[in-house]
Amino acid sequence: MELKGEIVDVIYKNEVNSYTIANLETESEIFTVVGYLPFISVGDNLKLEGKFVTHQEYGRQFKIDTFEKIMPETLDALERYLANGSVKGIGPATANKIIKEFGEETISVFKFEPQKLSRIKGISSSKAIEIAESFNENFELWQLVGFLDKFKIPVSSAQSIYKKIGENTIQKIEENPYMLVDLVRGVDFKQIDKMALDLGMDYTNPERISNGIKYALNLATTNGHTCVEKENLIKFMTELLNIPEDLIESELINLRAQNKIAIENREKTEWIYLYEFYKAEMNIAERLTILNKAKNIKHISKLEKELKLLEDQSEIILSEKQLEAIKQINDNNVCVITGGPGTGKTTIIKTVLQLYKNKEKKVALCAPTGRAAKRMEEATGSEAKTLHRLLEIGKIKDELEIEDIDQELSPIDADVVIVDEMSMVDIFLMNYLVRAIYLGTKLVLVGDVDQLPSVGPGCVLKSIIESEKFATVYLDKIFRQAAKSKIILNAHHVNKGEKFIDKNSENYEELKEDFFYLNESNQEKILANILSLSKDRLKNYGDYEFFKNIQVITPSKKGLIGTRELNKYLQQELNPKADNKKEKTFGNVTFRQGDRIMQIKNNYDIYWEKRKEQVEYGSGIFNGEFGTIIDINEEEKQIQVIYDDNKNAWYSFQDIDQIEHAYAITVHKSQGSEFDVVILPITASAPMLLTRNLLYTAITRAKKLLIVIGASNVIDRMIQNYDSKKRNTGLKYKLVNM
Repeated sequence: MELKGEIVDVIYKNEVNSYTIANLETESEIFTVVGYLPFISVGDNLKLEGKFVTHQEYGRQFKIDTFEKIMPETLDALERYLANGSVKGIGPATANKIIKEFGEETISVFKFEPQKLSRIKGISSSKAIEIAESFNENFELWQLVGFLDKFKIPVSSAQSIYKKIGENTIQKIEENPYMLVDLVRGVDFKQIDKMALDLGMDYTNPERISNGIKYALNLATTNGHTCVEKENLIKFMTELLNIPEDLIESELINLRAQNKIAIENREKTEWIYLYEFYKAEMNIAERLTILNKAKNIKHISKLEKELKLLEDQSEIILSEKQLEAIKQINDNNVCVITGGPGTGKTTIIKTVLQLYKNKEKKVALCAPTGRAAKRMEEATGSEAKTLHRLLEIGKIKDELEIEDIDQELSPIDADVVIVDEMSMVDIFLMNYLVRAIYLGTKLVLVGDVDQLPSVGPGCVLKSIIESEKFATVYLDKIFRQAAKSKIILNAHHVNKGEKFIDKNSENYEELKEDFFYLNESNQEKILANILSLSKDRLKNYGDYEFFKNIQVITPSKKGLIGTRELNKYLQQELNPKADNKKEKTFGNVTFRQGDRIMQIKNNYDIYWEKRKEQVEYGSGIFNGEFGTIIDINEEEKQIQVIYDDNKNAWYSFQDIDQIEHAYAITVHKSQGSEFDVVILPITASAPMLLTRNLLYTAITRAKKLLIVIGASNVIDRMIQNYDSKKRNTGLKYKLVNM
């Protein structure tokens, strides 16, 4: 059913997801309404669709399915709307003057004769235009939010859609709903299609078919693929659109002619790409090839002599493989170093860094995440940046938008660029990197190809290695000190498809006591173990305390042993509710002073300061950085976080979706990080989560102590499950044939 009225009171609002409980005054009575109402304030007039439900505690409520913001229908309501702060430049006093001056003509003045607003004292001609623009944009924007909600398009995308389409956005979308496929990724295509068909769009209309194709290709990229086999695409499309194959074939030709898609023939199979994904792969293949073939102007002559001098100064003794790696870096402009834990990757980075510094050459160290860059910095003693920071990529695009692969980039000012944790780099980030490197600059790619692939599309490191076009050094020898670690030995065992070492293993008694396995299948008992180990059970073992050096890592977000539930239990155990601790609840999550949190997306705008001998100021907190909540200010609507590198940052309540509890994190989120102690629970879950490379990645996060808790049959199955979710990409093919 439908309700129309004015919001007279907001009882509760979740600043993160806009779930709201409010009172709506209609002509007959006041109703309590509940549901998602983004950017709605007291004084707003709404048309709601939904149904009445009875809450066991709060009684009768109107549950909102969809909403639409409508113009106030009385002058009193219009004055309240203008006075609520929604329109820039108008407060209660000015709102009153406008209504008195224009009465029933007020809305018409805003829309068609804004210059008349300058009759009001204090409003200049230029300010009148600004106020009218704010009124019209604000109103259309939030009508758009309600409209887009039908297509499962998030609130955050409404503004960018409005900016792209301009005035009369809703009307233009209604005329061609399929334009939403180009504007945002992740739309509900079936809902768009239904709307278009209801408007009279023909089943065989080329607009319908072309946008269906783009939607299908977008869908594939969310699973890490950069392209789709033509045969599979056509099969999916015939089922999605219920049309003959020849119409799809015809539209593929049209889209290719418009550079909307690319078609690549590989080994007698046709692969279909969204054009941006194809271009990113081409850019990488072309630039890497050109870089590699360029004159080696950064070559160090008499390398052996320089290395001998360096070894004498630093007491570093390099293995044959490490010496080979350094020689390959010296002899080639592009070089890959890959190997598991304890095989000496960091020593190579430190040696190369010092070699070129001694020659007064500039070396840029970088990694995909803030946490990985920090580790690199700690290991080398030299500054390391995130790739985004190094490339000076200012704003990160909305996650639903396709990347601008041709955006302008400042060239990297360095003689050598060393990238660590390369397995985490996707095709778009790699595209930006290779386009920002001068010819003659050396590029050294360091990573563990057996770890989880990048979250974004592609498998860049694997493709580069498998192309066999670039100097690649495989580090397979575990150094003596590392070889005494059960953590490192077990990581290599798992990577080879072998079980954990046990008491019957060779030299077992000589190994460090840094790995423990608890064979347990009962989830409640696993949870009890996690809580006791996190609280105080490890204090006597190695003076380990949770907030200093313990991290829980788990494969899944869901279930009793998933991050969502574990974070609640661990918070309750380690940072319980107390009168002296401020807290703020957003939906089902309560943030509390003392909570361990993680930044979950790159944000270049968040202001921070470091207080040491001198105060340092800056902006930018990046995906994967860990911190602790130190204050919650209800008056300022802010949460203050101190990060592990002593940055103090302030989040408005509206930005709180950028952080989440980090008592427990997923294996994917742990990539690029290391922790002194890792507690790793493993329970039966989806096969796609229980893979060998996920277990291997999790094990390699622990530095001093690893405790694995789980059923032996599940872990054995995980070790044997080598399916690392093969990704359809064409980078290797392009590199081979370049």
